[in-house]
Amino acid sequence: MKRKTALVTVSAGLAVVIVGLATFQFVAKPQIVKGIIAGMPRPVPAVAVAEARTETWQTRIAAIGTFRAVQGIDVSPQVGGVVRTINFDSGQDVQKGQLLVQIDDSVEQADLKSNLATLRNAELALERQRQLITGGSTATAQVDSALAARDSAAAAADRTRALIAQKALAAPFAGRLGLRKIDAGQYIQPGTSIVTLQQLDPIDVDFPVPEQDIARVAVGQPIEIVVDAFEGKSFAGKVTSIDARVSIEARTILVRAQVSNPQTELRPGMFANVALLVGKGVDVVTLPRTSVTYSLYGDTIYVVKPQPPAEGSAQAAPAPADQPMIAERHVVKTGDTRGDRVSILSGVEAGERVITEGQLKLQPNARVRIDEAGGLKAPATLQRQ
Repeated sequence: MKRKTALVTVSAGLAVVIVGLATFQFVAKPQIVKGIIAGMPRPVPAVAVAEARTETWQTRIAAIGTFRAVQGIDVSPQVGGVVRTINFDSGQDVQKGQLLVQIDDSVEQADLKSNLATLRNAELALERQRQLITGGSTATAQVDSALAARDSAAAAADRTRALIAQKALAAPFAGRLGLRKIDAGQYIQPGTSIVTLQQLDPIDVDFPVPEQDIARVAVGQPIEIVVDAFEGKSFAGKVTSIDARVSIEARTILVRAQVSNPQTELRPGMFANVALLVGKGVDVVTLPRTSVTYSLYGDTIYVVKPQPPAEGSAQAAPAPADQPMIAERHVVKTGDTRGDRVSILSGVEAGERVITEGQLKLQPNARVRIDEAGGLKAPATLQRQ
């Protein structure tokens, strides 16, 4: 009986201890920690800000284009033969009519001499027949036959001259040659590519424009072009022609513009970032692109405002520079981008200070501290759109 009483007493004591520990761990301790945290001052996050400003931007239609030569060909022979001389170097600038390649024409030169001799004989025969018919000593048919023989000999000589001219390949226009593809002494077939010839100044650029923008495109409109090969440099041009049809596959229309290229920096086949300038410049409110938070539910920014005074208190004096501010979240409508700035169509006014760094950790109406030395620095080279 005594053992049973002692066991019950010990069990009851253990139960009381366990309940007490559990109560302290899960009820009293969280309340103590919560009170300590509530009593501690919360740190005010530091943010970088920038002022919204008004800029004059011109509406642009962005496109991806490709440069092509105003005139560009593969120099090829019309007739076959052995290459006798090559009168150019790879990459050389040539003038219109400059001889590039001479194909062996010794056979044609010999044929020309024979044809010229036949022509002279035919002309003499025709002259004799004309003298005879004047004296009535020959028939008109003989004169006609001599005339036909003279004309046939002249045609044969002209044909041989044409063959000789076809074996002297000259530049049909001024431009720059590409890489030589043949060697002296090589036999080439008709149509064999010898070298490319490109007119580089001026140069054309072709780019597609969506069909919904056709009404805003016209001949003579200015364009601006940047290329990967020349960072920080832009090239100006004008629209010269617009295709007569819209592509069924892409629903775009092809536009061609011409760009001055006196230094021959631009080459056919190069990639071009084209901006078609439309209309006149308009004033827009712009912000750094880092200030906008994009989401499926809308684009937002945080505008810093002075912290309002507590209710019932007198109007406070102007706050010092390091005084905490309030971050108000605004839903904005964005427009075009230019470099590291984006236009804001609604949601912010020029002159308002907008958070550009540190906004991802904020809640609406959170207290913030402005870090005047903060802010991301724009890189020297920005990614193109």
